[in-house]
Amino acid sequence: MRQKTALLLIGAVLILVSTASAQKPLFTAAVPAPEFAARRAAVMRAIGDGVAVLQGAAERPVYKRFRQGAQFFYLTGVEAPRAMLVIDGRAKTSTLFLPPRDERMERSEGPVLTPGGEAARLTGIERVAERAAFDAALAAVAAEGRQIFTTFRPEALEASTPAQAATHARRTAEDKWDGRKTREETFREKLAAASPKSEIADLDRILDRMRLVKSAREIALVREASRLAGEAMMEAMRVARPGMKEHEIEAVGDFVFKAHGSQGVGYFALVATGTNAAWPHYHGGAAPLGDGDLVLFDYAPDVNYYTSDVTRMFPANGRFTPRQREMYGVYVKLYEALMTSIRPHVAPRVMLGEAHRKMTEILRTFTFTDPKIREAAERFVTAYASSTRDSLGHWIGMEVHDVSAPYETLEPGMMFTIEPALTIPDERIYIRLEDAIVITETGYENMSGFVPFDIEGIERLMREEPKYVRPR
Repeated sequence: MRQKTALLLIGAVLILVSTASAQKPLFTAAVPAPEFAARRAAVMRAIGDGVAVLQGAAERPVYKRFRQGAQFFYLTGVEAPRAMLVIDGRAKTSTLFLPPRDERMERSEGPVLTPGGEAARLTGIERVAERAAFDAALAAVAAEGRQIFTTFRPEALEASTPAQAATHARRTAEDKWDGRKTREETFREKLAAASPKSEIADLDRILDRMRLVKSAREIALVREASRLAGEAMMEAMRVARPGMKEHEIEAVGDFVFKAHGSQGVGYFALVATGTNAAWPHYHGGAAPLGDGDLVLFDYAPDVNYYTSDVTRMFPANGRFTPRQREMYGVYVKLYEALMTSIRPHVAPRVMLGEAHRKMTEILRTFTFTDPKIREAAERFVTAYASSTRDSLGHWIGMEVHDVSAPYETLEPGMMFTIEPALTIPDERIYIRLEDAIVITETGYENMSGFVPFDIEGIERLMREEPKYVRPR
């Protein structure tokens, strides 16, 4: 008989009581105002005599919490809908333009940041004005024909990435029954029409270079997102039983994230049992965990506009089969060979070459009993033989696949994940782990390394009693 599992939300009442009277602050506490000011100062240095102009995200057409666009939040920390920002490279000042106060909305949803009052003090932005004053500010720039920098890439909002946003924009433009332009395209056209003597330049290139290396505060936010992702995965291992549905494992993550104050998720939950894992971004959520299945769990929260990306695999019944032990066991050794090759001030292709040499020795000494597992491991290692890749994985930060910029070597403050996969395609077998890495002066920190990924550690964890949810 299929076992049903109910998730008992321990402590939920206390959480509600402790937060019921707390109004969301008018300005973020996640990053201090001086750090936002330093970012704007860096933009001023980069644009010289030019002006940077950005529009914030619009209000949501659904009953979900407003979330600011990544680039606008990165420079301001402001979460008011339809805000606008002008950074003047010549005058070395910034102006924030905010919509006027909407008393009816405030009576319903609470106050937001508006012109006047505490806006300038809270944000650290030199001047705060009504949004209606933006026209005159732009006209002054246009009269001088100064270069205008603005964002070209579609804005990244909730659980988005630059690639996903760009793909959506392209498909929308190519759809003959749709064909809409992005907000950014429309905004650039209006800027160009209002400033015919000005060159419109791409601000994303400047911001992406800045975002490539994270500050101590940004690292702390991604570390917290990694911690919550790890807590969710460990609880999923404690709770998992054959017969549970994939969406029940997902719900474990949802509760752990929310109970610890996340504002959402960094991406949809990838919970895949058995052969469903062969689709790397599978998120169907409906399949029951089979006795003997390996389960992939890849999920992380949004913590104050920053996220992580962590993956673990575990046996649904708590015990690896002999074949799984061989296949997963060699994969872990190869994965560790890559992990131990990471260090600062070195080009990724050099580290990949070192990892290949270590992996080759592992293959030479590992005892295989299954020829298909040996072939899969050899394919895995061969992919590193002459790699010319300039990365070990993908960047993380404000987006789960964060922005990129040209670079030569890994430097302190860079954050990324590694997630190599070992596969047996004809059996739809897919094995993958993923950890969140930040480069330091002396090496690196594996921010998700506290989550067991060895066979003994996983089986031991799966024998523990749940901490957050209780199976029935």
